[in-house]
Amino acid sequence: MFSALVAGGCVSEKQAQDDFKYSDERFADLQMLRYKVEGFETLSLKQKTFIYYLQEAALWGRDILWDQNGRYNLRIRKVLEDIYQQYDGDRENKEFLGLETYLKRTWFSNGIHHHYGCEKFVPEFSEKWFREVVNEQLTIDDEAIDLDELCHVIFNPDVLQKRVNLAEGVDLIQTSASNYYEGVSQAEAEEFYAKQKAEGDTLHPVMYGMNSRLVKDANGRIYEKRWTTNGLYGKALQKVVENLKLARPFAEDAKQQEVIDKLISYYETGDLKTFDQYSIAWVENTQPLVDFVNGFIECYGDPLGLKCSWESIVNFKDMEATKRTETLSQNAQWFEDHSPVDAAFKKDKVKGITAKVINAAILAGDLYPSTAIGINLPNSDWVRKDHGSKSVTIGNLTDAYNKAAKGNGFTDEFVYSQEEKDLIEQYGDLCDDLHTDLHECLGHGSGKLLEGVDGDSLKAYGSTIEEARADLFALYYLPDQKLVDLGLTPNKEAYKSSYYVQMMNGMMTQLVRIQPGNNIEEAHMRNRALIARWSFERGKAENVCEMVKRDGKTFLKINDYEKLRTIFGELLAEIQRIKSTGDFKAAQALVENYGVKIDPALHQEVLDRYQKLNIAPYKGFINPVYTAVKDSKGNITDVKIDYTEGYADQMLRYSRDYSVLPLVNE
Repeated sequence: MFSALVAGGCVSEKQAQDDFKYSDERFADLQMLRYKVEGFETLSLKQKTFIYYLQEAALWGRDILWDQNGRYNLRIRKVLEDIYQQYDGDRENKEFLGLETYLKRTWFSNGIHHHYGCEKFVPEFSEKWFREVVNEQLTIDDEAIDLDELCHVIFNPDVLQKRVNLAEGVDLIQTSASNYYEGVSQAEAEEFYAKQKAEGDTLHPVMYGMNSRLVKDANGRIYEKRWTTNGLYGKALQKVVENLKLARPFAEDAKQQEVIDKLISYYETGDLKTFDQYSIAWVENTQPLVDFVNGFIECYGDPLGLKCSWESIVNFKDMEATKRTETLSQNAQWFEDHSPVDAAFKKDKVKGITAKVINAAILAGDLYPSTAIGINLPNSDWVRKDHGSKSVTIGNLTDAYNKAAKGNGFTDEFVYSQEEKDLIEQYGDLCDDLHTDLHECLGHGSGKLLEGVDGDSLKAYGSTIEEARADLFALYYLPDQKLVDLGLTPNKEAYKSSYYVQMMNGMMTQLVRIQPGNNIEEAHMRNRALIARWSFERGKAENVCEMVKRDGKTFLKINDYEKLRTIFGELLAEIQRIKSTGDFKAAQALVENYGVKIDPALHQEVLDRYQKLNIAPYKGFINPVYTAVKDSKGNITDVKIDYTEGYADQMLRYSRDYSVLPLVNE
């Protein structure tokens, strides 16, 4: 439980709850939030100590992601932070304030490209001023920092324009700024990994290329630089392993210790079969209250969908809320059997589907400051098929988002009528949580690849198709009587709140996250647009949905919710067919036709209406601070949690205390 001590004595728990500040500062298009780690104080000392060392292991991986996101990021961050801390001029002048905003955006995105749109930031300070400050006020004694080179990267808009480029018809590697490839073309990379797959185990294929940089040297030789304790990113991974070893004695059971042992072995060797062994041990270790993810996990940052970004989350189970997800996982076979997809693409027997609601204790790497609200792992198709998956809904983050959104005027501005507003007010939070549960627990865990189909066959479209598959699974089942029978929804009307928000978001309101003139690039946004636009077009003849004008404003109106469910089922069947058969051309057509292009007139209207609300379209989190209390012998006697650290203070502390990588990682 959350408690507080203030000057003058203790305050009540209720007052402490009321005084908790979920919302912190705003800058650019971002708002910082805080999240409570509910129940931390009630954990045992052993569990607190376990969390303490795991969160240390999480924080030591931070700079890996910065370098993965771009080869100049660590150098640029170093110079920006030095200016921010040492500048002795007028800190209210436009140049310095522009640099401050640029730095805060860079911190948020773990690099100089937008965390969602992937476009490079445009500095609101001049190159002339920047050079003068660096030359006159800083002492740069690191030969890795070349001021001319950094200025070229920061100020030239034609250099490293996109972190991840997914545009059709170009070399996706050579037009992306992410640091997963060096000197190779898209064709060379695809050929390199196609050969590995052809020569590898086809029954239990590893995730080729997930933990390395692919490099072509001066002699034309193409090879991998593995991310291991003795390889690339070695100094950071050594600190991660050091803290995993410190955490190990406090694991909750022998199986959890085995998980840590296999993860350490994987970090030390880089062996992908060892990673699969770790994944199996992790997914089968379902009993402990405290759990964690630590490693190279998601592949959204690689335009080819192969290389995995570093991330970590430490968490513990919300026992009461988990009853909801356990109900779903216990009925996973029923949902699989009754899915509208072709029987050939269904799992005959659903294995190892476990789900829980968790409280995040720390966020790190690609989950910080911007984070997911649900996770389903592992990503290996054969491991999921043979051993199952773990799904989590991150309850305390969802709670923070919901509280921050109350009363912001968004619903009044964009929702069609009072009927829809009442549905959203009454059922929105409940159905949003349930949608996340269904998406993560059952959606990602459903279906199967046909024998011989390569899990990477959809290439750059794979992530969008997979997210659409999971979303559609959730949307299809939200109205089902089964959820009412299981006590998960109160009636057959509640689902309409989620249907309306999903369609409105995919057709209109998610466009607030995109700059005028740009296409939709991010996989989750493409997924939502694809679902909404395809379904809208499919239902046109029967007027299932329509876009209506009122007082010069555009609104989505749903006329037939039941028919919309049928349409969602039809699209789910097609998306699953594409996934199961590896139909690249069909995936490409769906995404490019429905998930990418934007109506510029509607886009500008949405932006203008949204701007008047003064809402930040993106939100992220400030982590709590954990302090170990030790006795004279160095033993931990308690772990304290504090929520008062500011955003800039946290970022500077992380750079000061958790940076061991060289500024250039070759």
